[in-house]
Amino acid sequence: MKLSVVIPAHNEEGSIEPTLRSLHSVLEREGIAYETVVVDDHSSDGTAAILERLQSEFPAMRVVTNHGPGGFGYAVRLGLNSFHGDCVAVMMADLSDSPEDLVKFYRKLLEGFDCVFGTRWSKGGGVVDYPWVKKVINRMANHIVRLVFGFRYNDCTNAFKLYSKETITGLQPFLSPHFNLTLELPLKAIVRGYRYAVVPNTWYNRKSGVSKLKIKEMGSRYFFIMLYCLIEKHFSRGDFRKSTDNP
Repeated sequence: MKLSVVIPAHNEEGSIEPTLRSLHSVLEREGIAYETVVVDDHSSDGTAAILERLQSEFPAMRVVTNHGPGGFGYAVRLGLNSFHGDCVAVMMADLSDSPEDLVKFYRKLLEGFDCVFGTRWSKGGGVVDYPWVKKVINRMANHIVRLVFGFRYNDCTNAFKLYSKETITGLQPFLSPHFNLTLELPLKAIVRGYRYAVVPNTWYNRKSGVSKLKIKEMGSRYFFIMLYCLIEKHFSRGDFRKSTDNP
């Protein structure tokens, strides 16, 4: 099963090269068939030049330039419409996600799941240098999502997840232009009856550059996606559910 990794990159000149070197090294070591799809999202620094240089070194890497509206959600959506693998993961360009954890996700998906979700807040998971304000907001938001939808998964806003190609097709069309896409994808997967596994992962704060997540701008966007998926859950009469029964 070929693994695709979509990496959105906006002004990541200080992080993108070590991220790609680490990722490629681990996947090569594990003997996993893979490709990386890096989406250059309107970078104005040296990101594009670094990616051009690395393409000659890494034949499994492709660069897709986002010529449309900028933003995390738009960049990831472009990547999800461009990958060629049998499954696809979304990873950050700042090495906050561990390639070693990605291997665990991949092995778990091979057991027959439709998607694998990471959790940083269960035994075996963890965070390193996580900003305390962001942590408080994260835990509150995820607690609300759990209460509203009635499931046990505790890290829906974690961007680090792996989906089969068929699952990604079944979750379309995508609505979110920003970081609320990280909530839209798992909520749709759960509401539509896709079989998922939860695997602990560790998150590391970036060593270079600036976080692109603007918390004060995201509240209403997360609420919109949550409301949309809640309406689908209760009123769609199963029109969007997975077409075959889960094993």
